[in-house]
Amino acid sequence: MIPMTIPYAVADYGDLRERGFYYVDKTGFIPKLELYNAPVFLRPRRFGKSLLVSMLAHYYDRTKADRFDSLFGQTWIGAHPTPEHNRYMVLRYDFSKMVMAGNMAELEQNFNDMNRGAVQVMVTHNRDLFVGFQFSDRSHSTKMLEEVLAYIREYDLPKVYILIDEYDNFTNQLLTSYKDPLYEEVTTKDSFLRTFFKVIKSGIGEGAVRTCFCTGVLPVTMDDLTSGYNIAEILTLKPEFMNMLGFTHDEARTYLAYVLDKYTGSRERFEEIWQLVLSNYDGYCFRPTAEPLFNSTILTYFLKNFVTDGGIPEELIDENLRTDAGWIRRLTLSLENAQAMLDALVIGGELPYNVAELSSKFNKRKFFDPHFYPVSLFYLGMVTPKDRYVMTLPNLAMRSIFMDYYNTFYSISGEASRYVSVYEKYPENRALEPLVQNYFEQYLGQFPAQVFDKINENFIRCSFYELVSRYLSDRYTFSIEQNNAAGRADFEMTGIPGTEYYLDHRIVEFKYFRAREAGTIAGLTLPRPEDVAQVHAYADDTHRRFPTYQIRSYVVYICARKVCRCWEV
Repeated sequence: MIPMTIPYAVADYGDLRERGFYYVDKTGFIPKLELYNAPVFLRPRRFGKSLLVSMLAHYYDRTKADRFDSLFGQTWIGAHPTPEHNRYMVLRYDFSKMVMAGNMAELEQNFNDMNRGAVQVMVTHNRDLFVGFQFSDRSHSTKMLEEVLAYIREYDLPKVYILIDEYDNFTNQLLTSYKDPLYEEVTTKDSFLRTFFKVIKSGIGEGAVRTCFCTGVLPVTMDDLTSGYNIAEILTLKPEFMNMLGFTHDEARTYLAYVLDKYTGSRERFEEIWQLVLSNYDGYCFRPTAEPLFNSTILTYFLKNFVTDGGIPEELIDENLRTDAGWIRRLTLSLENAQAMLDALVIGGELPYNVAELSSKFNKRKFFDPHFYPVSLFYLGMVTPKDRYVMTLPNLAMRSIFMDYYNTFYSISGEASRYVSVYEKYPENRALEPLVQNYFEQYLGQFPAQVFDKINENFIRCSFYELVSRYLSDRYTFSIEQNNAAGRADFEMTGIPGTEYYLDHRIVEFKYFRAREAGTIAGLTLPRPEDVAQVHAYADDTHRRFPTYQIRSYVVYICARKVCRCWEV
């Protein structure tokens, strides 16, 4: 049996390297980080922040100097080490471990319980330097940090390299659970959190702390802390750090080739799997002109399941990603705000934004301002810049999450009895036409008439995908507006290798019409020649790239809630 070397949920750099897991080398960013004393780097959930923190901890920890070659051999930094490697005492905090509470006193107690162990561990690991040192009070984590930093200054010991992973995790939880007053207490006046960061700020200024590197999701907490930590240097949008987390296309292609070589012994299916991962996981940009990135953890989720399932996994979306929908509900505050935002993204497919507001710092008040939603959603990893003017949903995974929320918002029933009878017959006839008719009658038929004045082809293809994928995801993979030489096909479904549906490929071109055109559409016996030509161009390009596919093409006309016509052409 070939050992598993795909590191899903592996966040310990030492474990990853010593057990031979695959590693996308990000060590080349270390020299750039050394130019800063208080860097803050923000990325959405599941982007591999914890592994980055662990890599830095292993690089700078003086107690790991004897393991430098085993940990960093065959990496960029291993061949180009900086003078600072293995030079510092490393102090690691992980705020994602914070236990929530209903009042300030309990929250402070939980903060102390979570963080005092980190200081103790650092002292224990460096006991050769802390000979005879004892804490005066082990119940107060910030006081313990203060005492350690004072001792370092007094005896001129090596500096501390502080790492804080998910610095805003528990403050974000306060916001999502509607505990705004408690959040305000935590981030203002002389709260335990502000005092903690003041001690770090003082440690940097007095020379006991070399660097405090923070990761997180939002700049809100850092901004609201204001004078408590006004030395923060937020690197999130700096061009030189764009690719420090996430995988570029080159990194992802190399990763996929490694998986296919190691676990299948062949790259024969490389291009079709590549198209699948592009549709589902690609598309994150952190500047309007930056190259798109894959969410590293979600792509690794797919690759690991690809290996363990022996092929394309039935569930392409990591369920951990769906919990982000809680932010959508909290962010919009009112039904009116939610409707406007959902209509823009699910129907229009775009959310206009002011590129000047794509800022590294903003406070809680601005975060919840409806005009600022595009930037707020950008930091949460739910939208990404299409250009300097509009944000868009990055990929099928996020489209699916927003369609789920849209259906919930409009109370659209997902009751299986509406759909199952049609999909039960699909293995016998493999006919797309009944699926289209079922979608028109049972899904679109639930919407109020006024909705049809707003919806368009983008909504049709997204909602059709969401419905069909519920029942056929074990047989097909899907793509929406997949780029090819002839343009962007509205909807494609491809049979999964290893199933009897493999090589069955369907391409659908949707056209949507307003109610006033119902008579014209109902009277058509054939689709318009230009629409047939369009879908045939997509099919020709697909055939050139995948000549073994058995391609069937369709043109679908939907006219409000009045007419639905589907032709195989």
